[in-house]
Order: sequence, then structure tokens, then C-alpha cells
Amino acid sequence: MTDRLHILITFALEPELVEQIRAVSPERVEIELLGQDQRRLLRGFKYPSEREREAVAEGLHGAFERADVVFGFWGAELHAALTHAGGQPTKLRDAAPRLRWIQLTSAGADRLLNSGFVEEGVTVTTVSGLHATPIGEFVLTAILMFAKGAQKSMRAQLRHEWARFAPTELYGKTVGVVGMGHIGTEVGRLAKAFGCRVIGTTRSATERYATPEADEIMPASELHQLLAESDYVVLSMPLTPETRGMIGEAELRAMKPTAVLVNIARGAVVVESALAQALREGRIAGAALDVFEREPLPPESPFWDMENVIVTPHVSGGTEIYNQRAVAIFADNLRRYLTGEPLRNVVDPARGY
Repeated sequence: MTDRLHILITFALEPELVEQIRAVSPERVEIELLGQDQRRLLRGFKYPSEREREAVAEGLHGAFERADVVFGFWGAELHAALTHAGGQPTKLRDAAPRLRWIQLTSAGADRLLNSGFVEEGVTVTTVSGLHATPIGEFVLTAILMFAKGAQKSMRAQLRHEWARFAPTELYGKTVGVVGMGHIGTEVGRLAKAFGCRVIGTTRSATERYATPEADEIMPASELHQLLAESDYVVLSMPLTPETRGMIGEAELRAMKPTAVLVNIARGAVVVESALAQALREGRIAGAALDVFEREPLPPESPFWDMENVIVTPHVSGGTEIYNQRAVAIFADNLRRYLTGEPLRNVVDPARGY
């Protein structure tokens, strides 16, 4: 592989990080940055007119036509812009004929599957592992907020009400993690530091076993057992056809009435109508939700006004050094790509992640 690679970066990136990518192989790497208007389009900003939006999309098409490698986020806006050149439907492969590899800035690839790229042999890699630290901390924050009644105190403060209550301890409680990947493992490590019992499920487990981060890992088929035993249930699995709607009415009924659900996976792994009903009826004690089926969360959603729900706007994976970590993963993969080594975090279409 001796030809120059044209790398298209589709998100705002600090100049020093762009240079870090270029430094992998200055003689073989050519970098193009999308303009500000194109980046805004990808972030879902609305433009004053459809004409302006089409002009931005036209510039986007030109950039993708030149790209061998894309580094960035994949969302509905990008998909729509690439598949409607000049307002006419087109195939993604036609919009990016040279594209060989997409390095996502997300850990999940659900937005890109069935796009046409994967099916035609374009390699897709993720930044799996990047989010373990910030999301692990986020999950423990949510669990501690429920244990110590933080949301009760904040609501009482807004009412100027001196409302005392009895907080609970985490020590000795059971934290159940559905999906013991990078994130689930970090959640387990942190929960054990608070003296919790940690149990988890993985798709690959065929029998029960223990790890340093979990007292017991079960096969995915034992999900209901995990739900029945857990005081806090943490969802950290990828969104796949198998996990879509995995937590429905039957699963919520399997949980303790004192249990709290924490979802930092994808909104679609939970049947939201069933969750809202379980929360209204007190069949579970509460929920911390960072992801939703529709984002932004619609104003009419019942979750906004539920006192036993913490709503956050899909920020659990956020960190001030996100770009640095993402570039480090991409730069390592770029070196591997140029030298013919296997890439890390390659998406398996059969698994969905």
C-alpha cells in the first residue's frame, strides 16, 4: 500500500490533534477538514432555508467523493445528506466511491449498520474503550444520587422546603450490569470499591464465572435472575437486533420494587412505555436515563416530570479529553492500516458491534 490516503475529518478537531494524525505518515497522509457549515449540518443544526441546506450538502458530497478514510461521527443528518444529492435519492456507495475505512468517534456502530457501506466491504472501526472511565464515573454518580437522595434534596431546595429523609448505603448492595464490556467492567470495578456485590451478563458466557470486577458473570439467558437479585441495574450493552427492546414489561416486573434502573446504553434497548408505567406504579423505585428512543427527549415525555427519574441529555460518555483519546485510537489504527496490521475495534456486522 504505497498510495496516498485522503482522510476526511468530519468534526471540529484541534489543529495539534490534526497534526498528530498527519505525523503518523506525513508523506502518505493527506487530510481534509469539513468546513464549519458542513460540520453544523452533521450536528443537526437547522438552516434558514432548504436551499442553504442543499448547498451545504453539495459541499459535503464533494468531500466524500475524495475520501479514502473518514474519521468522525455518523448520524441521521449525514446519512440523509449523502443519500439525497441535489434532492435526488442516491446510494451511499455512489456518494463515496473511494471509501475503504470509516473510523467512528462513537463506541457503537448501530447508526451505520445497514447503510450499504458495511455490506460492500468498507471496514468500520469504533473507539470502543474510550468511554469506560467517564461512563463508569457517571453511573456511580447516578447510583449515589439515588442512594443519598440527591434528587430529593435538589427538588426540595427549589421548593424552599426542609424535607428530611433517610439516605441508604451502597455497601452490601447488589449492582447488576447487563453487558460486561469495557464500560460494564469499569462500572463493576468502581462498584466493588464501594463494597457492592457485582453481578453481570455477557453474550459470550456459557456458564457462571467470576472476575476481579464481578463476583459472578452469568450467561445472557439468565437476565431475569440478574434483574431479580439487583438493587441497581445498569444497562451497558450495544444496540443490536437482539438487544432492541430487551428491557420490557416482563423484565421490569422481574426487578425489585426498591431497584433503580440506569441506562447509558441506547434508548431503544428499553421499551419506554413499559418503563414509564412501571415507574408510575412504583414497581421499580427509580431510573437514571441518559439515552432515549428519541433525542432530544420530546417535551411531552413523561420522564421530565417524574420525581423518581433523573434525565440527562446523552452526556455520560463526555470528557474534556474526548478528542485526545479518540485521536490516539485513530492514530494507532492508521499506523496499523498503513503497515497492513489488523485494525482494532473492527465492527462485526453479524454481531452488530
